[in-house]
Amino acid sequence: MNKQSQNKEKLNINDEREIRLKKLIELRAVGIDPYPAKSERTRTLAEAFTVKTGGSVKVAGRIMSKREMGKIIFCHLQDESALMQIVFKQDELGEDRYRLFEKKIDWADIIEVAGERFATKAGEESILVKAWKLLAKTLLPLPDKFHGLQDEELRFRKRYLDLIMNPEVKDIFYRKSVFWSSMREFMLKEGFFEVETPILETTTGGADANPFVTHHDALDIDLYLRISMGELWQKRLMVAGFEKTFEIGRQFRNEGMSREHLQDYTQIEFYWAYADYEKGMDLVERLYKYVAKKTYGALKFKMGKFEDIDLNKKWERYDYSTIVREKTGVDILTANEDKIRIALDKLQIKHEKRETKGRLIDSLWKHCRKDLAGPGFLINTPVLVSPLAKRKEDNHELTQRFQVILAGSEVGNGYSELNDPIDQANRFQAQAEMREAGDREAQMHDKDFVEALEHGMPPTCGFGVSERLFSFLENKPIRECVLFPLMKPRIDADDKEKTKTAATIGPLPMSRDEAWKLVKKYNKKQANLNHYLESEAVMRKLAERLGKDIELWGMLGLLHDIDWEETEDDSVNHLTKAPEMLKQAGFDDNFINTVISHGYGFECAGLQNKKRGSDVEYALACAETVTGLIYATALMRPDKIAALEAKSVKKKFKDKSFSAKVDREVIRECEKLGLELDEFLNLAIEAMRGIAGEIGL
Repeated sequence: MNKQSQNKEKLNINDEREIRLKKLIELRAVGIDPYPAKSERTRTLAEAFTVKTGGSVKVAGRIMSKREMGKIIFCHLQDESALMQIVFKQDELGEDRYRLFEKKIDWADIIEVAGERFATKAGEESILVKAWKLLAKTLLPLPDKFHGLQDEELRFRKRYLDLIMNPEVKDIFYRKSVFWSSMREFMLKEGFFEVETPILETTTGGADANPFVTHHDALDIDLYLRISMGELWQKRLMVAGFEKTFEIGRQFRNEGMSREHLQDYTQIEFYWAYADYEKGMDLVERLYKYVAKKTYGALKFKMGKFEDIDLNKKWERYDYSTIVREKTGVDILTANEDKIRIALDKLQIKHEKRETKGRLIDSLWKHCRKDLAGPGFLINTPVLVSPLAKRKEDNHELTQRFQVILAGSEVGNGYSELNDPIDQANRFQAQAEMREAGDREAQMHDKDFVEALEHGMPPTCGFGVSERLFSFLENKPIRECVLFPLMKPRIDADDKEKTKTAATIGPLPMSRDEAWKLVKKYNKKQANLNHYLESEAVMRKLAERLGKDIELWGMLGLLHDIDWEETEDDSVNHLTKAPEMLKQAGFDDNFINTVISHGYGFECAGLQNKKRGSDVEYALACAETVTGLIYATALMRPDKIAALEAKSVKKKFKDKSFSAKVDREVIRECEKLGLELDEFLNLAIEAMRGIAGEIGL
């Protein structure tokens, strides 16, 4: 839909709202409450269909159509159970009530009707209305059935309208309810005990994932939202003497979004004492078949490019290293990191220099799995990519791990759980070293869990699967299978507080290298040059995260304080010379105004009474300000910024005496960008870590 059409539609909606609002006022004037608290409905519409001709019914629902023919009005009424025709006749209702309905009640209003069951001459089952009552007057119309809500983002953002207009979408979530209830039903039948474990944790465990960070005010500590379904807690329960436990709940991973991934989602995990991964595979295969049959009444499914995946056939066993060797020629058990990197480069698979061998192997495997239809189990996973799994007895480089393979993806993960406390402590230590080296997905060292293992945990099989399985069975992207997927807050184009944005800035008149020379023309001190580089890096990272123009935002960061050394002896004059410097270099007024905006609210260049209003202005202000806090924090550490985490910077953020000149409120303007403080700090640290060598960290 183009902008002109959107504006026209918006005007039409506004006009419609004014008309309906007038009707609401008129209804109140004649003594009708447009929003009564009580309905006296006695039957659903589905139940009304079972009432014989001539029988009385009292139903309620939303008007989905309204058609007038002389002194008769035909409507379709919809509740959760069904859609049914209702007929209003002036002779039955009396002229006053009939005309009131005709003139003041609209399509989409919610009403209650009492009437008599009958069938029309065409055979359509209907209700002849004897009395009606308004339950909720709508001020906005529903979207057009054939043209409305075609845009995916709009459907997700206004999911309530999507569900009203598209019964097939609603059916997805009825099936999803059966999916999870059948999971629970199966586990209970198998003798498992349902438990609840903490969602807030002091250390995350049970998976390789980047956690969400939050702060507990009462205890004044940073906490993490769990990244697994209580794996390390359920294992503590195995230590405590429970033998079969499971949990179904929400877990959270601060990672990318894709067809298969969400940041918060539902998962089930079970733990089974005195069982190994072979028993686990048998149980999981039966679980999947049970759930599919209960939810869909079928065991054959289309998933992506795979037309006919049959859960009832013999499940394959896929050997991890064999599959990789056959598809890439790399023996992951003997190849060094350089050889794996060469293979990744040849396959054009992105990877970073700092990635460990385990991460590189995992990237190779993800490439290789795409053509495996399944159903089957991936087995013999290397220890390097399975820090919590028990080693195989006949080959200590491999683990007793199994992953369900469906349609070229992993849809479930289980282990013979590691119960050797010494081995577990060593693996945690290796993971901790990976985190210190910058791998934010590496697992944290949980000393309390290791101590629990030292009290003895029996041989145990653990397994987890998320709602990704449901999306595969539905053959839909996972966001389609979530009632209210997370959306970035919409910024209203009519918001008067929004001023010029980056979109209004013209083409950049010079390259980045030329801009750096311009900075050096007016600035010589290394500390200042470092600050400009830091601000540039953070702005580029923010642009990447927010989907903005990276080159433009980076240049704003690089040039924002261009006149500092010209004015630092009299800071009130800061930003008074910058406009002329930038104008001479060819930058347009909007670029210059954005640069100046980071001084709004301060006593420089007469800007103390001005306020920022656009994303790029908030970004520039918080980005250039946070660099000082991060730099000062990093200087206090022996490893500088190498292993610096947001929680350390956040502690200094709260300590107002530390780097007292750093304005904390300006840093908090990151929230205007839709970023929580913790995420912003993580982004800024990562950005500055990327140029650590250039800025002396």
